Amino acid sequence: MNFKGLKPIVYGGREVWPLVEGGKGVAATNHMSSGAWAAAGGIGTVSAVNADSYDPDGKIIPQIYRALTRKERHQELIEYAIDGAVEQVRRAFEISNGLGAININVLWEMGGAQPVLEGVLEKTKGMVAGVTCGAGMPYKLSEIAARFNVNYLPIVSSARAFRALWKRAYHKVSHLLGAVVYEDPWLAGGHNGLSNAEDPLKPENPYPRVKALRDTMRAEGISDEVPIVMAGGVWFLRDWNDWIDNPELGTIAFQYGTRPLLTHESPIPQEWKDHLRTLEPGDVLLHRFSPTGFYSSAVRNPFLRNLEARSERQIPYSKVEAGEHTVRLDVGVKGKNFWVAPRDLDRARTWTGQGFTDGLRTPDDTIIFVSPPERDGIRKDQADCMGCLSHCGFSSWKDHDDYTTGRLADPRSFCIQKTLQDIAHGGPVDENLMFAGHAAYKFKQDPFYSNGFTPTVKELVDRILTGD
Repeated sequence: MNFKGLKPIVYGGREVWPLVEGGKGVAATNHMSSGAWAAAGGIGTVSAVNADSYDPDGKIIPQIYRALTRKERHQELIEYAIDGAVEQVRRAFEISNGLGAININVLWEMGGAQPVLEGVLEKTKGMVAGVTCGAGMPYKLSEIAARFNVNYLPIVSSARAFRALWKRAYHKVSHLLGAVVYEDPWLAGGHNGLSNAEDPLKPENPYPRVKALRDTMRAEGISDEVPIVMAGGVWFLRDWNDWIDNPELGTIAFQYGTRPLLTHESPIPQEWKDHLRTLEPGDVLLHRFSPTGFYSSAVRNPFLRNLEARSERQIPYSKVEAGEHTVRLDVGVKGKNFWVAPRDLDRARTWTGQGFTDGLRTPDDTIIFVSPPERDGIRKDQADCMGCLSHCGFSSWKDHDDYTTGRLADPRSFCIQKTLQDIAHGGPVDENLMFAGHAAYKFKQDPFYSNGFTPTVKELVDRILTGD
């Protein structure tokens, strides 16, 4: 029995439940989870962000970069990405058995987003119903969708962002706008679209923001049949009772990113699944360490705490004696001419005494203090950069023109590709970035998961359809 008022929608030429599986980046959503989600009658989403490909024995091919230059490694990255996503789509399509629909998810700010997307769509004709895309302003998304005749689903976090996309590009391809995904910047896991106008510490109620989005869509002549997908913080459908069948909002669908992590088909390692059951409210942190420059939400584990501590061991400096910078820094920066405030010199000496003996400059005229092993790790990761982002704060890589952002590499950040690949393939959950939405604490509270129960995707979708 399904939850009151929830009706199937027509998407990709067939009736599906308005339940969308979130795309979840590097290898955390694959053919097993998305194929099963589609087979259960919803919209499954294959992540086309560095997806896994397999050898003839079915083993995952490790993504090892052999080229010497970043530019050549970036080419390797694009090839891995296309091969992996094509393989995942084909397998998901088979599992779906002609039911539901399969979307792919790309991040517009990933390195080589456009060639990857075109390469995947070229080789998966007839299998992909739509492309979900966020992380940046993907103006070219509609044009690419038109070339391959697939739906496109932009991810936005405000009506203003959608209006800018529509006015500049999307109005020319209005017939393929499959849905607009509203991703709540305070509740969603992974990278979030908080703008400078919004306070990260003051979450806003999503209802008026989604109503404003629908009003904007109506003003542009977009039908109420085009769904708005509510993403971020969605757990029980009963919590969204007043959104379903609400004439103010038009057609609403719901995206599940965090809940499908804990299913039989979810490809994440067991240690990650087990850890999800232990989380408490407040254990997911909205932070700014990502090399993308976006805010993002992840579990506040030792990996994230280490980044917080690294940023706390930070002092401003100038190259000349000026203002309050009246004393020379005599620790962490051998023989260099750095002037700091007296109180900051005291702090730097304290940190050095604690073993954080190496000072590293940031692009903001500050110095952070790290231990020698930490310094070596940062330098190695920066040197090994394979260009996974269009602009990377951590390594100064840019995927076009002269291939550099022109800014100093930022040691307060980290190599996101390395850590996401590691945690997805069995690396320690304490030593890696672990993305999760802010409702992840509900795994511990929801009786559905008691006594260690792990559902199949079908059991989860059936459960969601009851309102729970």
